Amino acid sequence: MDYKKSKAPVNTQTQDIMDLCSETENIYESVAIISKRANQISGEIKQDLTKKLSEFATYNDSLEEVFENREQTEISRYYEKLPKPTLLATQEFIDGNVYFRDPSKDVEEE
Repeated sequence: MDYKKSKAPVNTQTQDIMDLCSETENIYESVAIISKRANQISGEIKQDLTKKLSEFATYNDSLEEVFENREQTEISRYYEKLPKPTLLATQEFIDGNVYFRDPSKDVEEE
């Protein structure tokens, strides 16, 4: 997923609580869903960054010289400028792009 194309704000913004709990009717449940999605996004971003930076890895035991690669620096800056996973998850939740279900409610309906 290209997180740079997301409509999520880069800085923290105040959210209306009623918007967050409109789907679940419980603010705590909404926050739990957002936090689980933020953990998933964080893992995906970390995996992407590790994969891209592994191309520049040198397996040298010498601590004398550390080479800074310009491309490696640009990749790191790109990921630093991305919105935080929590902001991405919150925006996805507000837009209705997060799938969630409550297994305990599924049992009650049957």
